[in-house]
Amino acid sequence: MTNLLLSYGQGDTSFQAAGGEPGIQALVEDFYTIMDGWPPAAEIRAMHPEDLAISKDKLARFLSGWLGGPKRYQQKYGSIRIPVAHQHLAIGYAERDAWLACMAQAVAKQDYAPTFKQYLLAQLAIPAERCRNQAP
Repeated sequence: MTNLLLSYGQGDTSFQAAGGEPGIQALVEDFYTIMDGWPPAAEIRAMHPEDLAISKDKLARFLSGWLGGPKRYQQKYGSIRIPVAHQHLAIGYAERDAWLACMAQAVAKQDYAPTFKQYLLAQLAIPAERCRNQAP
């Protein structure tokens, strides 16, 4: 199993493991559906606009490039530095953890290999922590 985990993150292996752009789009749709209706995520949902279309587009485009696929975010929005893009929001441990919990639920719904699910959640914790800008 360790060798399988090590293969993710090489070239476009993670992008392919996520099902390419259709798989990423499904993940993003599930993520925002969960965030939109799960009471523990109400505070992070409030940080987003009422219409989630642009948020969904940005996350799907970001994940495409971040997972080794086409750099869709850069093509439309330019370069991104995750902490800077979120610095206007008060993100503490609770907000970070709520975001990760929504993502964990969304990942669980995907038809990804169990090893990729494990890898993806571990990797997503890194930018989630980098967005945290508040102490407990």
